[in-house]
Amino acid sequence: MSHALVVDDDIDSANSLAALIAGQEFTVACAHTLRDARRQIVLQQPDIVLLDLKLPDGSGMDLFTDASLIANSEVVLITGHASIETSIQALRLGAADYLIKPVNLRQLQGVLSRFMKPAALQAEFADLSATVAKSGRFGHLWGRAPSMQRVYEQIARVAGTGVTVFITGESGSGKEVVAQTVHDLSRRRKQPFLAVNCGAVSPTLIESEIFGHERGSFTGAERQHQGYFERAAGGTLFLDEITEMPQALQVKLLRVLETGRFMRVGSTQNLEADVRVIAATNRDPQEAVASGKLREDLMYRLNVFPIELPPLRDRLDDVPLLAAHFLTGIGEQEGRSKRLTADALAQLAAYPWPGNVRELRNAVQRAYVMAVGDEIDAQWLPRPSAAAAVEATVNTDAADAGLHLPIGTSVAEAERRLILATLRHYHHHKERTAAVLGISLKTLYNRLKEYAGPTEPAS
Repeated sequence: MSHALVVDDDIDSANSLAALIAGQEFTVACAHTLRDARRQIVLQQPDIVLLDLKLPDGSGMDLFTDASLIANSEVVLITGHASIETSIQALRLGAADYLIKPVNLRQLQGVLSRFMKPAALQAEFADLSATVAKSGRFGHLWGRAPSMQRVYEQIARVAGTGVTVFITGESGSGKEVVAQTVHDLSRRRKQPFLAVNCGAVSPTLIESEIFGHERGSFTGAERQHQGYFERAAGGTLFLDEITEMPQALQVKLLRVLETGRFMRVGSTQNLEADVRVIAATNRDPQEAVASGKLREDLMYRLNVFPIELPPLRDRLDDVPLLAAHFLTGIGEQEGRSKRLTADALAQLAAYPWPGNVRELRNAVQRAYVMAVGDEIDAQWLPRPSAAAAVEATVNTDAADAGLHLPIGTSVAEAERRLILATLRHYHHHKERTAAVLGISLKTLYNRLKEYAGPTEPAS
């Protein structure tokens, strides 16, 4: 039977919590000071420590200064005094989660149901590291490049905590795959992982989709609807393209992150949000704040643990590994294995991949379909020279159109000018423009809507 230690200076609160924990098949001990907590830990190492931050002889944070003391214990903050910043600091130090008093049975059951011994998580990550060295795979991710090794280290560090993760990277670089891997390695892995693209949902419906609505709350609301926060209860909610979320809704999201509560549209009843949020954007967060696309306070609340995903052009050595992975999956699905020739692999590794991993996957699938035999040669694969020609043409056209980027031009402004110059070059053919720029058609439409009208880059 697992053992829990409750550290709380409020004797009545500690005893009540201990009684709730005992009903969940745990043995329980209580401590009311830091000194008593250290003594209890030495007497019997707890599997989980529910730790108050405000104690008579110091802060509960002081326990983290002696890492060996709680190295084999999962720590959950439980306090009525903690600010969000203090809780985040403790999560960064290694706390698995935090609860705000008064704690109810449902909240407690959620935490205890996710209990995993730190040693088990550490062993799991050690196995994953060995798998990377052998096959190049880490969870759902593939690659051996140093930049990806850094991403793996960050995932291993954050997955076992309740920290909010903010993933940045270009379109097609695999941000949702990172989020899925974080979830699958977390204590919430047995609960749902739900993903919503904030740029793909109508602004008039997105609040209802995320928070749900009550019957009759608006025209067409014929029944009660559970939003993503309810459906992801106990699990992870991935909010992709967070900068496309309307500002009014960003305020409500911030409130959920800070209070753990939300309301359905048309309701006055608060609901608990036992959900870990992972957000992502293909924009620079600071530029998004400067351009009014992302609230600054929300950015800081999301950006507790940032993960920056490298573009594929910066890890071309991983291309053959990724191509082989995609080809294996396609072969299993189609019931016929095919292989890439040496020339095909060389051509893949030389291409700059403006559409990143997504473009590579599509290219491999197209080549698989077009190849008559069991070998896939370079005939149906993108050519580096063609990419260079496109880039040169776009640059030339941009120069002819008067596109100049002096030192000090913001990233957002440079992006705007490049998109509009490329669109002009391709005679406003949006599909070709999106393909050349390596962004999704939806993202291109969002950008053009944001620019609100001009089709020519500024001189």
